[in-house]
Amino acid sequence: MYSIVNSLKRRLVYNMTATAFHAKTRMLLQSALFAALTAIGAFLKIPAPWSSFTLQVFFVCMAGVLLGPKYGALSQLVYIALGLVGLPIFTAGGGLGYVFQPTFGFLLSYIPAAFVIGLITGGSASRRRIALACVAGLAVIYLVGLPYMGLILNVYLGKGMDVMAILWAGMLPFLPWDAVKIAATVVLAGALVPRMKEMK
Repeated sequence: MYSIVNSLKRRLVYNMTATAFHAKTRMLLQSALFAALTAIGAFLKIPAPWSSFTLQVFFVCMAGVLLGPKYGALSQLVYIALGLVGLPIFTAGGGLGYVFQPTFGFLLSYIPAAFVIGLITGGSASRRRIALACVAGLAVIYLVGLPYMGLILNVYLGKGMDVMAILWAGMLPFLPWDAVKIAATVVLAGALVPRMKEMK
């Protein structure tokens, strides 16, 4: 009887360990997938003078909502790390020298933005909550990206641009496009969240 109980305990522990391992592996694979999607989003672009209209923010929002704060942020960290080591997956290439691009601050902001989005949504399928989370994540992107852009343009490149010029270069023309991407995230992620919960 004692041996049967121990055998059942070992089997239970094994099953729990295997389930946890499979869940972690699935999340890591999904993180890699969103890193790849963010890279693809960089090439679906409409060029502009100092930045470009891309789909990257859409994939950042989707990563935060679907993967949660930890793995959403990890997906963006992987994307940025791969670009910095030399893979040409940023909008204008890759490599360590990319830190001197005016838009690199926006790339850096994807990590905390995905984290914030995942933290606020908390796995919820509520469209209102997803929209609020995406707006908060977008605020993080601009709070990090715009000062960095100003620093590179004015200090490194010596452009002498004032605050309004920087806002026009890095934010104001993009807000309508950001609204479209947030709306798409709300619709798509709102439908996918319940299905992903069923897969767990």
